[in-house]
Amino acid sequence: MTFTPTTQNQLDQLKAVTTVVADTGDFGSMKAFSPQDATTNPSLILKAVQMDAYAHLLEKAIADTDAGGLHGQARISQVIDRLLVLFGLEILKIVPGRVSTEIDARLSFDTQQSIAKAEEIIAAYEASGIERERILIKIASTWEGLSAAKVLEKKGIRCNLTLLFSLAQAVVAAENGIQLVSPFVGRILDWYKAHTGNDYTGANDPGVQSVTQIYNYYKHFDYKTEVMGASFRNISEIQELSGCDLLTISPDLLEKLQNTIEPLERRLSPEHAKREPIQRLKSDEIAFRWQMNEDPMATEKLAEGIRKFAADTEQLADLIEREILD
Repeated sequence: MTFTPTTQNQLDQLKAVTTVVADTGDFGSMKAFSPQDATTNPSLILKAVQMDAYAHLLEKAIADTDAGGLHGQARISQVIDRLLVLFGLEILKIVPGRVSTEIDARLSFDTQQSIAKAEEIIAAYEASGIERERILIKIASTWEGLSAAKVLEKKGIRCNLTLLFSLAQAVVAAENGIQLVSPFVGRILDWYKAHTGNDYTGANDPGVQSVTQIYNYYKHFDYKTEVMGASFRNISEIQELSGCDLLTISPDLLEKLQNTIEPLERRLSPEHAKREPIQRLKSDEIAFRWQMNEDPMATEKLAEGIRKFAADTEQLADLIEREILD
């Protein structure tokens, strides 16, 4: 393994081997840490839109949709979509790369509606002069979501498969030609700590082990799908995944990395993955559903994640409804 000089902080060292992505809806934090890409989700947007600094984006989303002629839930849904795109447009002024924009989690089990919503979002970005190559559509890693993403990729719409907790989900994503997957490191750790009562550190962290397994599988079999570790609880998890294609990191952990002046060891590499004895897995629907059934952690965290994002979307809808009625 290689070490980098201690004259650099660990964030700069990490950027030399991994694409760093900002996991926030706060534009100020993005500017402070100069990430390549950025990603948001319903929870982050809900939090950001309640801050005074971003209230104008909600006002603009409402104003932009005034002439749409829609009412009730259809109007609210339209405002949410516009709000997501407005946040994305602001983010793209800051990052040189891509932004991930998430479709409504309540569509996680509807392939056709997921496709339609993704196409609407891409059309909105393109109408604002943004090339689709700079947008990743975030979709939950259900079978239906994976199926929708397969269709979208063939249409030139790149996808980010989120709420991913297992190799079974990752294998289908790779076989479907998906641009990127986001394994949730911290949420995997949360589940194991809650169910075993044990603590996990370093390479023993089950979330770290899951991302390492997915990364090695992809590189071993030359899949082009990118791996972006997400949902970190501490900088140790990030350090253990140094060398991963991308890591999406919250501002507080970015700051800790920036303030750490120690050598950072590269842990993941294609060369190492090629030497691993890895067996190819089946990726059909029956195999997928059985493997998920046999993995209580992945099944529970996927369902929980969808419920949480859906609940935050509904809170955002309530906030928008109040604004429209005022």
